[in-house]
Amino acid sequence: MTGRSLAIDTPARHGGIGLVQGTALYVASVLGTGLLVLPGLTASVAGPASILAVVAVLGLSVPLAGTFAVLAALYPDPGGVASYVRKALGGTAARMTGYWFLFGVCAGAPVVAALGAEYVVAALGVDRAFVPLLAALVFLPPFALNALGVRVAGGAQFVLTALLLAVVVFVVGLGAPSVEASNFQPFLPYGWAGVGTAVSLFVWAFAGWEVGTHISGEFRRPARDIPWATGIAVVVTGACYLVLQVVTVGALGASAGEGQVPLLDLARLGSPRLGPIAVGIIAAIVALGVLNAYLAAFAKLGASLADNGDLPRWFSRGVEHGGIPRRALALTATVAAVYFSLMLVNGMVLTPFILVHTSSMVSIYALGMVAAVRLLPRRSPGWWMAVVAAVLCAGMLALAWASLAPALALAAAAVVVTVARRGRRARA
Repeated sequence: MTGRSLAIDTPARHGGIGLVQGTALYVASVLGTGLLVLPGLTASVAGPASILAVVAVLGLSVPLAGTFAVLAALYPDPGGVASYVRKALGGTAARMTGYWFLFGVCAGAPVVAALGAEYVVAALGVDRAFVPLLAALVFLPPFALNALGVRVAGGAQFVLTALLLAVVVFVVGLGAPSVEASNFQPFLPYGWAGVGTAVSLFVWAFAGWEVGTHISGEFRRPARDIPWATGIAVVVTGACYLVLQVVTVGALGASAGEGQVPLLDLARLGSPRLGPIAVGIIAAIVALGVLNAYLAAFAKLGASLADNGDLPRWFSRGVEHGGIPRRALALTATVAAVYFSLMLVNGMVLTPFILVHTSSMVSIYALGMVAAVRLLPRRSPGWWMAVVAAVLCAGMLALAWASLAPALALAAAAVVVTVARRGRRARA
């Protein structure tokens, strides 16, 4: 909550984003950098059976996406998941959730920029020394768009998402004529264990449903548009990953997981000249689109946390519907710049930052689903989805136990803030 009660929103709001813009933001937040690397990576661990992994994760994502859609439609608030947790589990748990997203998930921002830059460099055939520079440049347009407000960012997102889908269709069209039935045999070369590994990898691809909760208050008709935007995004992203996986396996065969840029290898089959250009465009659009969608969520959440006293109140400006949280956006830029600087010092090694991102994301999902079970009417469709999603998130949390140190550190920081605030109140 942002200092106000969460309430069901029914009337239309003037000046907000509509269904088309909202759907584009949802699609971009889910159809992210996994598009660039996961088709080849999962093929290398599961072979043709990686197609089953896509179907499985798509099915698993439905209750998670559906639960967040129900919560966002009923309780539109810039605090997003942190607001639901605040209402259901209290201030400290909400502070943990907010810190996980703003300071933990934000570690993925430079990863997105770096992956996009890697693909562009490979597509253009230039020296990899340009990767840090290109990654830094990728940050500029999304920050500029979000500084103009979510309506401008949402309009730009529609263009970016439309271009992304068009170029994905183009690349699939280039590779489809090279599909051979023999490349699907044997179907289970690494057994069901390989499929399990591919499923765990594809979880990264289908994350991002929580992003829409932070911009839910900016929808003109949240109760109507958010469920529709979520449903359309599930279908679109699922279809893209499934078709791309089939064509990648069928066209590249055993070599699908050998290269660092499998999408580029696929495009070159159809057109050695146009293919790399198309893939470079995809990489740039993916990086810009994902950052654009996430920055809107980071900024609104930061302003909401400040409005609740979890951050200095100076950052709360722009928390209201239609407001532009430029101060919280500047805070997000600072956090992303720190992570990017650490990445440069670390030689552009991405793994530590991916672990910070994923451990925070899994923690957010787990607490968010517990809050949903407590908030939603018992035995309603949304409640049942939340129960299923909570069980799935518990399993994800158990699988991620080895990388939870960053999330635990942020949780400890939230507890320290609670203790300090209580101490100040006691002295007062």
